[in-house]
Amino acid sequence: MLRELVIDNFAIIAHLQLAFNEGMSVLSGETGAGKSIIIDAVGLLAGGRGSQEFIRTGSDKAILQGLFEINAENAGLIFDLNALGINFEDWQLIIQREMHRNGRNIIRVNGTLINLATLKKIGSWLVDIHGQNEHQELMQTEKHLGLLDAYGGSGIEQKIKEYQIIYAEYSVIKKQLVQQQSGEQQWAQRLDMLQFQVEELENANLDVNEEEVLLVERERLNNFQKISAALATANQCLTSSDNSVIDNLGRALQALQLVEHIDANLGELSTNLGNIYYTLQDLAQDVERESDLLEYDEQRLNEIEERLNLIQQLKRKYGTTVREILIYFEKIKVEYRKMQANTNSSEDISQKLGALQDKLKLKATELHVLRNKNSEKLVIEIHEQLKELYMDKAIFSVKFNETSQFTKNGTDNIEFYIQTNPGENAKPLAKVASGGELSRIMLALKTIFAKNQGITSIIFDEVDTGVSGRVAQAIAEKIAKIASYSQVLTITHLPQVAAIADNHFLIVKNVIDGRTKTRVNLLSAKDRIHELARMLSGTTITELALANAQEMLKLSREIKVKL
Repeated sequence: MLRELVIDNFAIIAHLQLAFNEGMSVLSGETGAGKSIIIDAVGLLAGGRGSQEFIRTGSDKAILQGLFEINAENAGLIFDLNALGINFEDWQLIIQREMHRNGRNIIRVNGTLINLATLKKIGSWLVDIHGQNEHQELMQTEKHLGLLDAYGGSGIEQKIKEYQIIYAEYSVIKKQLVQQQSGEQQWAQRLDMLQFQVEELENANLDVNEEEVLLVERERLNNFQKISAALATANQCLTSSDNSVIDNLGRALQALQLVEHIDANLGELSTNLGNIYYTLQDLAQDVERESDLLEYDEQRLNEIEERLNLIQQLKRKYGTTVREILIYFEKIKVEYRKMQANTNSSEDISQKLGALQDKLKLKATELHVLRNKNSEKLVIEIHEQLKELYMDKAIFSVKFNETSQFTKNGTDNIEFYIQTNPGENAKPLAKVASGGELSRIMLALKTIFAKNQGITSIIFDEVDTGVSGRVAQAIAEKIAKIASYSQVLTITHLPQVAAIADNHFLIVKNVIDGRTKTRVNLLSAKDRIHELARMLSGTTITELALANAQEMLKLSREIKVKL
Protein backbone atom coordinates (compact mmCIF):
# COMPACT_ATOMS: atom_id res chain seq x y z
CA MET A 1 0.00 0.00 0.00
CA LEU A 2 1.01 3.64 -0.44
CA ARG A 3 2.28 4.88 2.92
CA GLU A 4 3.78 8.24 2.04
CA LEU A 5 3.78 10.62 -0.92
CA VAL A 6 6.19 13.54 -1.36
CA ILE A 7 5.71 16.06 -4.17
CA ASP A 8 8.08 18.90 -5.08
CA ASN A 9 7.54 21.51 -7.82
CA PHE A 10 4.82 19.50 -9.54
CA ALA A 11 2.12 21.49 -11.38
CA ILE A 12 0.75 24.02 -8.86
CA ILE A 13 2.20 22.13 -5.88
CA ALA A 14 5.46 23.60 -4.54
CA HIS A 15 5.88 21.01 -1.78
CA LEU A 16 3.54 18.46 -0.32
CA GLN A 17 4.03 15.50 2.00
CA LEU A 18 1.16 13.13 2.74
CA ALA A 19 0.94 10.03 4.91
CA PHE A 20 -1.74 7.43 4.13
CA ASN A 21 -3.18 4.61 6.22
CA GLU A 22 -4.97 1.37 5.49
CA GLY A 23 -8.60 1.31 4.49
CA MET A 24 -10.37 4.09 2.61
CA SER A 25 -9.07 7.65 2.33
CA VAL A 26 -11.06 10.43 0.68
CA LEU A 27 -9.71 13.60 -0.93
CA SER A 28 -12.18 16.43 -1.36
CA GLY A 29 -12.02 20.12 -2.17
CA GLU A 30 -13.26 22.77 -4.55
CA THR A 31 -12.96 22.19 -8.29
CA GLY A 32 -9.47 23.11 -9.46
CA ALA A 33 -7.88 22.81 -6.02
CA GLY A 34 -5.48 20.14 -7.23
CA LYS A 35 -7.11 16.85 -6.31
CA SER A 36 -6.41 15.23 -9.66
CA ILE A 37 -2.83 16.54 -9.59
CA ILE A 38 -2.15 14.32 -6.59
CA ILE A 39 -3.56 11.33 -8.47
CA ASP A 40 -1.42 12.28 -11.47
CA ALA A 41 1.64 12.20 -9.22
CA VAL A 42 0.80 8.70 -7.98
CA GLY A 43 0.18 7.63 -11.57
CA LEU A 44 3.65 8.83 -12.60
CA LEU A 45 5.19 6.86 -9.72
CA ALA A 46 3.37 3.81 -11.10
CA GLY A 47 4.86 4.24 -14.58
CA GLY A 48 2.70 6.87 -16.26
CA ARG A 49 4.23 8.89 -19.07
CA GLY A 50 5.57 12.24 -17.88
CA SER A 51 5.75 15.64 -19.53
CA GLN A 52 7.58 18.92 -19.02
CA GLU A 53 4.15 20.47 -18.50
CA PHE A 54 4.07 18.80 -15.06
CA ILE A 55 7.06 20.87 -13.86
CA ARG A 56 6.06 23.88 -11.82
CA THR A 57 6.61 27.25 -13.49
CA GLY A 58 10.02 28.66 -12.56
CA SER A 59 11.50 25.27 -11.58
CA ASP A 60 14.05 23.18 -13.46
CA LYS A 61 12.69 19.85 -12.30
CA ALA A 62 9.84 18.11 -10.49
CA ILE A 63 10.53 15.39 -7.91
CA LEU A 64 8.02 12.72 -6.86
CA GLN A 65 8.62 10.12 -4.18
CA GLY A 66 6.39 7.35 -2.87
CA LEU A 67 6.87 4.88 -0.04
CA PHE A 68 5.03 1.61 -0.64
CA GLU A 69 4.64 -1.37 1.68
CA ILE A 70 4.56 -4.79 0.03
CA ASN A 71 3.76 -8.25 1.34
CA ALA A 72 4.79 -11.81 0.60
CA GLU A 73 1.41 -12.63 -0.98
CA ASN A 74 2.21 -10.44 -3.98
CA ALA A 75 4.21 -13.19 -5.73
CA GLY A 76 4.29 -11.47 -9.12
CA LEU A 77 5.82 -8.27 -7.73
CA ILE A 78 8.38 -10.20 -5.67
CA PHE A 79 9.40 -12.22 -8.74
CA ASP A 80 9.93 -9.03 -10.78
CA LEU A 81 11.92 -7.34 -8.00
CA ASN A 82 14.19 -10.36 -7.58
CA ALA A 83 14.73 -10.53 -11.36
CA LEU A 84 15.76 -6.86 -11.33
CA GLY A 85 18.07 -7.30 -8.33
CA ILE A 86 16.14 -4.73 -6.27
CA ASN A 87 16.58 -5.17 -2.51
CA PHE A 88 13.37 -5.15 -0.43
CA GLU A 89 14.49 -6.75 2.83
CA ASP A 90 12.32 -4.38 4.88
CA TRP A 91 9.30 -5.06 2.61
CA GLN A 92 9.23 -1.45 1.51
CA LEU A 93 9.76 0.19 -1.85
CA ILE A 94 10.82 3.81 -2.21
CA ILE A 95 10.09 4.96 -5.74
CA GLN A 96 11.62 8.28 -6.76
CA ARG A 97 11.11 10.01 -10.08
CA GLU A 98 12.74 13.20 -11.31
CA MET A 99 11.49 14.99 -14.42
CA HIS A 100 13.85 17.67 -15.73
CA ARG A 101 12.93 20.50 -18.03
CA ASN A 102 15.73 19.45 -20.41
CA GLY A 103 13.95 16.13 -20.94
CA ARG A 104 15.93 13.93 -18.55
CA ASN A 105 13.86 11.41 -16.64
CA ILE A 106 15.55 9.70 -13.67
CA ILE A 107 13.78 6.81 -11.91
CA ARG A 108 15.00 4.88 -8.87
CA VAL A 109 13.46 2.04 -6.88
CA ASN A 110 15.21 1.54 -3.53
CA GLY A 111 18.19 3.38 -5.02
CA THR A 112 18.39 1.19 -8.16
CA LEU A 113 18.14 3.05 -11.46
CA ILE A 114 15.45 1.66 -13.78
CA ASN A 115 13.75 2.74 -17.00
CA LEU A 116 10.14 3.75 -17.55
CA ALA A 117 9.05 0.38 -18.93
CA THR A 118 10.37 -1.37 -15.81
CA LEU A 119 8.64 1.16 -13.55
CA LYS A 120 5.38 0.55 -15.37
CA LYS A 121 5.78 -3.19 -14.80
CA ILE A 122 6.43 -2.71 -11.08
CA GLY A 123 3.72 -0.08 -10.77
CA SER A 124 1.09 -2.39 -12.22
CA TRP A 125 1.42 -4.49 -9.04
CA LEU A 126 1.20 -1.47 -6.73
CA VAL A 127 -1.42 0.95 -8.02
CA ASP A 128 -4.64 0.65 -10.02
CA ILE A 129 -6.11 4.02 -11.01
CA HIS A 130 -9.73 4.34 -12.12
CA GLY A 131 -11.06 7.59 -13.45
CA GLN A 132 -14.25 8.66 -15.18
CA ASN A 133 -12.71 7.77 -18.54
CA GLU A 134 -9.88 5.51 -17.41
CA HIS A 135 -10.88 2.00 -16.38
CA GLN A 136 -7.73 0.05 -17.19
CA GLU A 137 -8.04 -3.74 -16.97
CA LEU A 138 -11.81 -3.90 -16.66
CA MET A 139 -12.23 -1.90 -19.85
CA GLN A 140 -9.51 -3.74 -21.82
CA THR A 141 -10.97 -6.70 -23.67
CA GLU A 142 -7.63 -8.52 -23.81
CA LYS A 143 -7.53 -8.56 -19.98
CA HIS A 144 -10.96 -10.16 -19.47
CA LEU A 145 -9.73 -13.75 -19.79
CA GLY A 146 -7.09 -13.17 -17.12
CA LEU A 147 -9.71 -11.66 -14.80
CA LEU A 148 -12.01 -14.63 -15.27
CA ASP A 149 -9.16 -17.05 -14.56
CA ALA A 150 -8.14 -15.06 -11.47
CA TYR A 151 -11.73 -15.34 -10.28
CA GLY A 152 -11.53 -19.11 -10.77
CA GLY A 153 -8.66 -19.29 -8.29
CA SER A 154 -6.60 -22.42 -7.66
CA GLY A 155 -9.19 -24.64 -9.31
CA ILE A 156 -8.26 -23.42 -12.78
CA GLU A 157 -4.69 -22.39 -12.01
CA GLN A 158 -3.42 -25.98 -12.09
CA LYS A 159 -5.22 -26.67 -15.36
CA ILE A 160 -3.60 -23.63 -16.94
CA LYS A 161 -0.15 -24.77 -15.78
CA GLU A 162 -0.68 -28.25 -17.25
CA TYR A 163 -1.76 -26.72 -20.56
CA GLN A 164 1.13 -24.23 -20.67
CA ILE A 165 3.76 -26.94 -20.09
CA ILE A 166 2.55 -28.72 -23.24
CA TYR A 167 2.13 -25.40 -25.08
CA ALA A 168 5.74 -24.43 -24.39
CA GLU A 169 7.00 -27.66 -25.99
CA TYR A 170 4.51 -27.27 -28.83
CA SER A 171 5.78 -23.74 -29.57
CA VAL A 172 9.39 -24.90 -29.76
CA ILE A 173 8.58 -27.82 -32.09
CA LYS A 174 6.33 -25.64 -34.26
CA LYS A 175 9.03 -23.02 -34.66
CA GLN A 176 11.55 -25.75 -35.51
CA LEU A 177 9.21 -27.19 -38.14
CA VAL A 178 8.58 -23.80 -39.76
CA GLN A 179 12.29 -23.06 -39.86
CA GLN A 180 13.14 -26.47 -41.27
CA GLN A 181 10.38 -26.45 -43.88
CA SER A 182 11.20 -22.94 -45.06
CA GLY A 183 14.91 -23.54 -45.15
CA GLU A 184 15.55 -27.23 -45.73
CA GLN A 185 17.60 -26.50 -48.85
CA GLN A 186 19.68 -23.87 -47.05
CA TRP A 187 19.97 -26.23 -44.08
CA ALA A 188 21.29 -29.04 -46.28
CA GLN A 189 23.67 -26.72 -48.11
CA ARG A 190 25.03 -25.40 -44.85
CA LEU A 191 25.44 -28.91 -43.47
CA ASP A 192 27.32 -30.04 -46.61
CA MET A 193 29.58 -27.02 -46.52
CA LEU A 194 30.38 -27.52 -42.86
CA GLN A 195 31.08 -31.19 -43.45
CA PHE A 196 33.53 -30.33 -46.27
CA GLN A 197 35.28 -27.65 -44.21
CA VAL A 198 35.57 -29.83 -41.12
CA GLU A 199 36.98 -32.73 -43.13
CA GLU A 200 39.39 -30.44 -44.99
CA LEU A 201 40.77 -28.94 -41.81
CA GLU A 202 40.88 -32.29 -40.02
CA ASN A 203 42.90 -33.75 -42.91
CA ALA A 204 45.18 -30.72 -42.92
CA ASN A 205 46.07 -31.46 -39.27
CA LEU A 206 47.60 -28.01 -38.77
CA ASP A 207 49.90 -27.07 -35.91
CA VAL A 208 49.98 -23.50 -34.70
CA ASN A 209 53.81 -23.20 -35.12
CA GLU A 210 54.12 -25.39 -38.20
CA GLU A 211 54.42 -22.66 -40.82
CA GLU A 212 57.37 -20.96 -39.11
CA VAL A 213 59.24 -24.26 -38.79
CA LEU A 214 58.66 -25.14 -42.45
CA LEU A 215 59.81 -21.75 -43.66
CA VAL A 216 63.11 -22.16 -41.80
CA GLU A 217 63.63 -25.67 -43.19
CA ARG A 218 62.83 -24.55 -46.75
CA GLU A 219 65.27 -21.67 -46.47
CA ARG A 220 68.02 -24.08 -45.42
CA LEU A 221 67.39 -26.49 -48.32
CA ASN A 222 67.13 -23.70 -50.88
CA ASN A 223 70.56 -22.41 -49.76
CA PHE A 224 72.27 -25.78 -49.50
CA GLN A 225 75.24 -24.83 -51.79
CA LYS A 226 75.93 -21.58 -49.96
CA ILE A 227 75.80 -23.24 -46.55
CA SER A 228 78.00 -26.16 -47.71
CA ALA A 229 80.65 -23.83 -49.21
CA ALA A 230 80.67 -21.63 -46.12
CA LEU A 231 81.10 -24.60 -43.77
CA ALA A 232 83.94 -26.02 -45.93
CA THR A 233 85.79 -22.71 -45.98
CA ALA A 234 85.37 -22.30 -42.24
CA ASN A 235 86.58 -25.85 -41.61
CA GLN A 236 89.59 -25.38 -43.83
CA CYS A 237 90.57 -22.13 -42.18
CA LEU A 238 90.21 -23.57 -38.71
CA THR A 239 91.83 -26.99 -39.11
CA SER A 240 92.57 -28.23 -42.61
CA SER A 241 95.59 -26.17 -43.71
CA ASP A 242 99.18 -26.12 -42.50
CA ASN A 243 98.65 -22.52 -41.56
CA SER A 244 95.28 -22.98 -39.86
CA VAL A 245 94.08 -20.71 -37.11
CA ILE A 246 94.09 -23.47 -34.50
CA ASP A 247 97.61 -24.68 -35.38
CA ASN A 248 98.96 -21.13 -35.16
CA LEU A 249 97.19 -20.56 -31.86
CA GLY A 250 98.61 -23.85 -30.55
CA ARG A 251 102.15 -22.81 -31.33
CA ALA A 252 101.58 -19.40 -29.74
CA LEU A 253 100.19 -21.06 -26.62
CA GLN A 254 103.21 -23.38 -26.32
CA ALA A 255 105.56 -20.40 -26.54
CA LEU A 256 103.78 -18.50 -23.78
CA GLN A 257 103.51 -21.54 -21.54
CA LEU A 258 107.38 -21.73 -21.50
CA VAL A 259 107.69 -18.29 -19.92
CA GLU A 260 104.43 -17.88 -18.01
CA HIS A 261 106.12 -18.70 -14.69
CA ILE A 262 108.50 -15.79 -15.03
CA ASP A 263 105.91 -13.00 -14.96
CA ALA A 264 102.35 -12.85 -13.79
CA ASN A 265 101.31 -10.84 -16.84
CA LEU A 266 102.71 -13.58 -19.08
CA GLY A 267 100.71 -16.13 -17.11
CA GLU A 268 97.51 -14.17 -17.67
CA LEU A 269 98.22 -13.94 -21.39
CA SER A 270 98.88 -17.66 -21.52
CA THR A 271 95.57 -18.41 -19.74
CA ASN A 272 93.50 -16.14 -22.00
CA LEU A 273 95.09 -17.56 -25.13
CA GLY A 274 94.43 -21.06 -23.84
CA ASN A 275 90.73 -20.26 -23.43
CA ILE A 276 90.55 -19.00 -26.98
CA TYR A 277 92.43 -22.02 -28.30
CA TYR A 278 90.12 -24.58 -26.66
CA THR A 279 87.02 -22.61 -27.65
CA LEU A 280 88.13 -22.63 -31.28
CA GLN A 281 88.76 -26.36 -31.06
CA ASP A 282 85.13 -26.86 -29.91
CA LEU A 283 83.92 -24.53 -32.64
CA ALA A 284 85.89 -26.43 -35.27
CA GLN A 285 84.23 -29.67 -34.14
CA ASP A 286 80.78 -28.03 -34.39
CA VAL A 287 81.54 -26.80 -37.92
CA GLU A 288 82.73 -30.26 -38.94
CA ARG A 289 79.64 -31.90 -37.40
CA GLU A 290 77.30 -29.40 -39.09
CA SER A 291 79.03 -30.11 -42.40
CA ASP A 292 78.67 -33.86 -41.94
CA LEU A 293 74.94 -33.50 -41.15
CA LEU A 294 74.28 -31.22 -44.09
CA GLU A 295 72.29 -33.07 -46.72
CA TYR A 296 70.29 -31.92 -49.71
CA ASP A 297 66.89 -33.70 -49.97
CA GLU A 298 64.94 -32.59 -53.03
CA GLN A 299 61.93 -34.76 -52.08
CA ARG A 300 61.75 -33.12 -48.67
CA LEU A 301 61.92 -29.69 -50.28
CA ASN A 302 58.99 -30.63 -52.52
CA GLU A 303 57.01 -31.84 -49.48
CA ILE A 304 57.67 -28.56 -47.71
CA GLU A 305 56.57 -26.54 -50.73
CA GLU A 306 53.35 -28.56 -50.98
CA ARG A 307 52.65 -28.13 -47.28
CA LEU A 308 53.24 -24.38 -47.39
CA ASN A 309 51.02 -24.09 -50.48
CA LEU A 310 48.25 -25.94 -48.61
CA ILE A 311 48.61 -23.57 -45.64
CA GLN A 312 48.34 -20.57 -47.98
CA GLN A 313 45.18 -22.00 -49.55
CA LEU A 314 43.62 -22.54 -46.13
CA LYS A 315 44.59 -19.01 -45.06
CA ARG A 316 42.76 -17.59 -48.09
CA LYS A 317 39.62 -19.49 -47.03
CA TYR A 318 39.57 -19.48 -43.25
CA GLY A 319 41.91 -16.87 -41.75
CA THR A 320 45.00 -14.75 -42.18
CA THR A 321 47.08 -16.89 -39.80
CA VAL A 322 47.24 -20.56 -38.82
CA ARG A 323 46.02 -19.57 -35.35
CA GLU A 324 42.89 -17.92 -36.85
CA ILE A 325 42.29 -21.02 -39.00
CA LEU A 326 42.41 -23.26 -35.92
CA ILE A 327 39.99 -20.97 -34.04
CA TYR A 328 37.57 -21.12 -36.97
CA PHE A 329 37.98 -24.90 -37.08
CA GLU A 330 36.87 -25.25 -33.45
CA LYS A 331 33.86 -23.01 -34.10
CA ILE A 332 32.54 -24.92 -37.13
CA LYS A 333 33.08 -28.26 -35.41
CA VAL A 334 30.62 -27.18 -32.69
CA GLU A 335 28.06 -25.95 -35.26
CA TYR A 336 28.46 -29.12 -37.35
CA ARG A 337 27.86 -31.37 -34.33
CA LYS A 338 24.71 -29.42 -33.39
CA MET A 339 23.34 -29.64 -36.91
CA GLN A 340 24.10 -33.35 -37.07
CA ALA A 341 22.21 -33.84 -33.80
CA ASN A 342 19.18 -32.03 -35.26
CA THR A 343 18.76 -33.76 -38.59
CA ASN A 344 15.22 -35.02 -38.05
CA SER A 345 13.17 -34.75 -41.18
CA SER A 346 10.21 -32.37 -41.32
CA GLU A 347 7.95 -35.45 -41.45
CA ASP A 348 9.26 -36.65 -38.08
CA ILE A 349 8.77 -33.21 -36.57
CA SER A 350 5.26 -32.97 -38.04
CA GLN A 351 4.32 -36.24 -36.38
CA LYS A 352 5.61 -35.01 -33.05
CA LEU A 353 3.76 -31.71 -33.49
CA GLY A 354 0.55 -33.56 -34.28
CA ALA A 355 0.80 -35.57 -31.07
CA LEU A 356 1.29 -32.36 -29.07
CA GLN A 357 -1.70 -30.76 -30.81
CA ASP A 358 -3.90 -33.64 -29.71
CA LYS A 359 -2.75 -33.16 -26.11
CA LEU A 360 -3.28 -29.39 -26.31
CA LYS A 361 -6.78 -29.80 -27.73
CA LEU A 362 -7.72 -32.03 -24.83
CA LYS A 363 -6.31 -29.61 -22.23
CA ALA A 364 -7.87 -26.60 -24.00
CA THR A 365 -11.27 -28.32 -23.91
CA GLU A 366 -10.89 -28.95 -20.18
CA LEU A 367 -10.04 -25.26 -19.70
CA HIS A 368 -13.04 -24.17 -21.77
CA VAL A 369 -15.47 -26.32 -19.76
CA LEU A 370 -14.09 -25.03 -16.45
CA ARG A 371 -14.15 -21.42 -17.64
CA ASN A 372 -17.78 -21.79 -18.67
CA LYS A 373 -18.65 -22.97 -15.17
CA ASN A 374 -16.67 -20.12 -13.59
CA SER A 375 -18.32 -17.57 -15.88
CA GLU A 376 -21.78 -18.76 -14.80
CA LYS A 377 -20.81 -18.24 -11.14
CA LEU A 378 -19.28 -14.85 -11.97
CA VAL A 379 -22.46 -13.70 -13.74
CA ILE A 380 -24.54 -14.58 -10.67
CA GLU A 381 -22.20 -12.66 -8.34
CA ILE A 382 -22.07 -9.61 -10.58
CA HIS A 383 -25.85 -9.50 -10.87
CA GLU A 384 -26.00 -9.46 -7.07
CA GLN A 385 -23.53 -6.56 -7.00
CA LEU A 386 -25.40 -4.64 -9.72
CA LYS A 387 -28.67 -5.14 -7.86
CA GLU A 388 -27.15 -3.53 -4.78
CA LEU A 389 -26.11 -0.64 -7.05
CA TYR A 390 -29.70 -0.22 -8.30
CA MET A 391 -29.00 -1.78 -11.68
CA ASP A 392 -31.21 -4.81 -11.10
CA LYS A 393 -32.46 -4.65 -14.71
CA ALA A 394 -28.95 -4.89 -16.13
CA ILE A 395 -27.81 -8.21 -17.58
CA PHE A 396 -24.12 -9.05 -17.48
CA SER A 397 -22.75 -11.86 -19.66
CA VAL A 398 -19.49 -13.45 -20.67
CA LYS A 399 -19.17 -14.07 -24.41
CA PHE A 400 -16.90 -16.95 -25.48
CA ASN A 401 -15.26 -17.13 -28.88
CA GLU A 402 -13.23 -20.28 -29.34
CA THR A 403 -10.48 -20.15 -31.96
CA SER A 404 -8.73 -22.88 -33.86
CA GLN A 405 -5.35 -21.46 -32.93
CA PHE A 406 -3.58 -22.46 -29.74
CA THR A 407 -2.43 -19.56 -27.56
CA LYS A 408 -0.59 -19.39 -24.28
CA ASN A 409 -3.92 -19.48 -22.42
CA GLY A 410 -5.82 -21.98 -24.52
CA THR A 411 -8.27 -21.48 -27.37
CA ASP A 412 -10.71 -19.18 -25.57
CA ASN A 413 -11.26 -15.51 -26.32
CA ILE A 414 -13.76 -13.90 -23.99
CA GLU A 415 -15.33 -10.49 -23.61
CA PHE A 416 -17.60 -9.03 -20.95
CA TYR A 417 -20.97 -7.79 -22.25
CA ILE A 418 -23.67 -5.74 -20.53
CA GLN A 419 -27.30 -4.98 -21.28
CA THR A 420 -28.15 -1.96 -19.15
CA ASN A 421 -31.83 -1.54 -20.04
CA PRO A 422 -34.58 -4.02 -21.01
CA GLY A 423 -35.17 -4.26 -24.75
CA GLU A 424 -31.66 -3.12 -25.67
CA ASN A 425 -29.00 -5.32 -27.18
CA ALA A 426 -26.10 -6.45 -25.03
CA LYS A 427 -22.99 -4.38 -25.76
CA PRO A 428 -19.30 -4.94 -25.04
CA LEU A 429 -18.43 -3.55 -21.63
CA ALA A 430 -15.80 -1.28 -23.19
CA LYS A 431 -18.54 0.46 -25.25
CA VAL A 432 -20.98 1.32 -22.47
CA ALA A 433 -21.65 5.04 -22.93
CA SER A 434 -23.23 6.32 -19.70
CA GLY A 435 -20.67 7.54 -17.20
CA GLY A 436 -22.87 6.78 -14.22
CA GLU A 437 -23.67 3.30 -15.46
CA LEU A 438 -20.05 2.62 -16.30
CA SER A 439 -18.96 3.66 -12.81
CA ARG A 440 -21.42 1.28 -11.17
CA ILE A 441 -20.54 -1.62 -13.47
CA MET A 442 -16.87 -1.03 -12.79
CA LEU A 443 -17.45 -0.99 -9.03
CA ALA A 444 -19.48 -4.19 -9.21
CA LEU A 445 -16.67 -5.92 -11.08
CA LYS A 446 -13.99 -4.40 -8.88
CA THR A 447 -15.73 -5.56 -5.72
CA ILE A 448 -15.45 -9.15 -6.95
CA PHE A 449 -12.02 -8.96 -8.59
CA ALA A 450 -10.21 -6.88 -5.94
CA LYS A 451 -9.53 -9.97 -3.79
CA ASN A 452 -7.80 -11.80 -6.63
CA GLN A 453 -5.74 -9.08 -8.32
CA GLY A 454 -3.26 -8.52 -5.49
CA ILE A 455 -2.90 -4.78 -6.17
CA THR A 456 -1.95 -2.93 -3.00
CA SER A 457 -3.55 0.47 -3.74
CA ILE A 458 -6.67 1.26 -5.74
CA ILE A 459 -7.44 4.86 -6.68
CA PHE A 460 -10.87 6.09 -7.75
CA ASP A 461 -10.76 9.51 -9.40
CA GLU A 462 -14.32 10.88 -9.33
CA VAL A 463 -15.85 7.60 -10.45
CA ASP A 464 -19.05 8.69 -8.72
CA THR A 465 -19.68 11.51 -11.19
CA GLY A 466 -23.20 11.55 -12.58
CA VAL A 467 -24.92 9.79 -9.69
CA SER A 468 -26.80 10.95 -6.61
CA GLY A 469 -29.19 9.87 -3.90
CA ARG A 470 -29.48 6.19 -3.15
CA VAL A 471 -27.11 5.29 -6.02
CA ALA A 472 -24.47 7.53 -4.48
CA GLN A 473 -24.91 5.75 -1.15
CA ALA A 474 -24.62 2.36 -2.85
CA ILE A 475 -21.40 3.43 -4.60
CA ALA A 476 -20.02 4.64 -1.29
CA GLU A 477 -20.69 1.28 0.31
CA LYS A 478 -19.09 -0.59 -2.62
CA ILE A 479 -15.91 1.49 -2.39
CA ALA A 480 -15.79 0.86 1.36
CA LYS A 481 -16.21 -2.87 0.69
CA ILE A 482 -13.25 -2.84 -1.71
CA ALA A 483 -11.23 -1.01 0.94
CA SER A 484 -11.52 -4.09 3.15
CA TYR A 485 -9.29 -5.93 0.60
CA SER A 486 -7.00 -3.15 -0.60
CA GLN A 487 -6.03 0.36 0.35
CA VAL A 488 -8.36 2.78 -1.46
CA LEU A 489 -7.81 6.48 -2.26
CA THR A 490 -10.88 8.27 -3.59
CA ILE A 491 -11.44 11.73 -5.01
CA THR A 492 -15.09 12.63 -4.64
CA HIS A 493 -17.64 15.41 -4.59
CA LEU A 494 -20.28 13.20 -2.98
CA PRO A 495 -20.82 13.57 0.78
CA GLN A 496 -22.04 9.94 0.96
CA VAL A 497 -18.64 8.69 -0.25
CA ALA A 498 -16.69 11.10 1.94
CA ALA A 499 -18.68 10.14 5.04
CA ILE A 500 -17.94 6.41 4.81
CA ALA A 501 -14.16 6.87 4.48
CA ASP A 502 -11.70 6.05 7.25
CA ASN A 503 -9.67 9.20 6.61
CA HIS A 504 -10.61 12.50 5.01
CA PHE A 505 -8.13 14.90 3.36
CA LEU A 506 -9.16 18.41 2.33
CA ILE A 507 -7.31 19.99 -0.59
CA VAL A 508 -7.22 23.78 -0.60
CA LYS A 509 -5.80 26.16 -3.23
CA ASN A 510 -4.57 29.62 -2.26
CA VAL A 511 -2.83 32.48 -4.06
CA ILE A 512 0.16 33.74 -2.06
CA ASP A 513 2.48 36.46 -3.37
CA GLY A 514 0.98 36.06 -6.82
CA ARG A 515 1.61 32.29 -6.96
CA THR A 516 -0.96 29.51 -6.71
CA LYS A 517 -0.20 27.02 -3.95
CA THR A 518 -1.99 23.84 -2.91
CA ARG A 519 -2.05 22.42 0.59
CA VAL A 520 -3.64 19.26 1.96
CA ASN A 521 -4.95 18.79 5.50
CA LEU A 522 -5.98 15.57 7.24
CA LEU A 523 -9.26 16.58 8.83
CA SER A 524 -10.06 16.12 12.49
CA ALA A 525 -13.47 14.82 13.49
CA LYS A 526 -14.79 18.37 13.92
CA ASP A 527 -13.32 19.67 10.65
CA ARG A 528 -14.66 16.63 8.86
CA ILE A 529 -18.21 17.51 9.91
CA HIS A 530 -17.66 21.02 8.58
CA GLU A 531 -16.35 19.77 5.21
CA LEU A 532 -19.25 17.34 4.85
CA ALA A 533 -21.66 20.18 5.57
CA ARG A 534 -20.00 22.20 2.79
CA MET A 535 -20.37 19.29 0.40
CA LEU A 536 -24.06 19.01 1.35
CA SER A 537 -25.08 22.66 1.24
CA GLY A 538 -22.43 24.55 -0.72
CA THR A 539 -20.80 27.79 0.38
CA THR A 540 -23.34 28.64 3.07
CA ILE A 541 -23.00 26.21 5.96
CA THR A 542 -26.06 26.18 8.18
CA GLU A 543 -26.70 24.52 11.50
CA LEU A 544 -29.00 22.09 9.71
CA ALA A 545 -26.21 21.20 7.27
CA LEU A 546 -23.85 20.57 10.19
CA ALA A 547 -26.44 18.38 11.87
CA ASN A 548 -27.01 16.45 8.64
CA ALA A 549 -23.26 15.97 8.25
CA GLN A 550 -22.95 14.66 11.79
CA GLU A 551 -25.86 12.29 11.24
CA MET A 552 -24.36 11.10 7.95
CA LEU A 553 -21.08 10.24 9.67
CA LYS A 554 -22.92 8.33 12.36
CA LEU A 555 -24.95 6.32 9.85
CA SER A 556 -21.83 5.60 7.80
CA ARG A 557 -20.08 4.15 10.82
CA GLU A 558 -23.04 1.87 11.42
CA ILE A 559 -23.07 0.76 7.76
CA LYS A 560 -19.34 -0.02 7.81
CA VAL A 561 -19.80 -2.38 10.72
CA LYS A 562 -22.22 -4.42 8.64
CA LEU A 563 -20.08 -4.53 5.48
